[in-house]
Amino acid sequence: MRKNFLFLLGSLTGACLTVLVTGPQGEHLIAKARAAAGVVDTYSQLNLFGEVFERVRSDYVEKPDDTSLIEGAINGMVTSLDPHSRYMNDKSWHEMQETTSGEFGGLGIEVTMEDGLVKVVSPIEGSPAFRAGIKAGDLITRIDDTAVKGLTMDQAVKRMRGEPNTKVVLTLFRKTENRTFPVTITREEIRVQSVRAKVVEPGYAWMRVSQFQDRTIDDFTKKMEELYKQEPNMKGLVLDLRNDPGGLLEGAVAISAAFLPADSVVVTTNGQLADSKATFRASPGTAALRPRGNRRAHASISGLAFHRTDSEDAGAGQAFGWRDVRSNS
Repeated sequence: MRKNFLFLLGSLTGACLTVLVTGPQGEHLIAKARAAAGVVDTYSQLNLFGEVFERVRSDYVEKPDDTSLIEGAINGMVTSLDPHSRYMNDKSWHEMQETTSGEFGGLGIEVTMEDGLVKVVSPIEGSPAFRAGIKAGDLITRIDDTAVKGLTMDQAVKRMRGEPNTKVVLTLFRKTENRTFPVTITREEIRVQSVRAKVVEPGYAWMRVSQFQDRTIDDFTKKMEELYKQEPNMKGLVLDLRNDPGGLLEGAVAISAAFLPADSVVVTTNGQLADSKATFRASPGTAALRPRGNRRAHASISGLAFHRTDSEDAGAGQAFGWRDVRSNS
């Protein structure tokens, strides 16, 4: 009789639990259980990170810097999200602000990489590099006591930049004279124009936007006015965005508005937070200057290419360009 009672009691308890789990309250309990399991799993992963961190600190061949280890871990976490996300510490943030402002302490030369060396594309007229006699085509083999071979473009540019009134020694190889010689240059405050333009033939002009900076919109407006003074009967404009690394979104949207049909969607942003969801459209009020002319070249702003079409479809067209990475220092 006792066994039958216990069996009956167990059956009733199981039935009650089944009703509880399958009802509305049960779904809530299951959700809470899963959330708790997720939290436990997250903390176990964090514990694993702590164990690896301590093992690296104690067992690595050389004593590592704790801050570098943590920043490296954070950077790895962020860069694993997508190719465009990265972590910026105070130094990186300052460097980005310097780049987008277009003002920095440097030498005033536009450079590129060739065979592992830094090649001078052109010195900025009136800059310290220009006054020091540096010429287009010169190869920079050393920056102070550091060999350029093996450095990336960014690493080389950072070594050439610095506080105004500080000196740097560049070792140059000039092919036309087949000689290597050092040049000592004093850094100054350099202001880079992000927009260059010229009339290439009657009715057609070329405009280069190297980066979207604070002054890009004003520079764009100024260059367009200069082009129309030189060529009032403008028929077409090539907007050159090759190797433009990006920059400030406001500048990209404003310049897009000068070429795209009104109310075209330039870019949308999305995210988990409500204020991260936005749509930026091309409107006459956004553009600093809307080009005139018999034909209208629509442009799609991109980091690497320019899309041109005579149709009303701003997304159509073909991309052109080649790998010619350049930077200013």
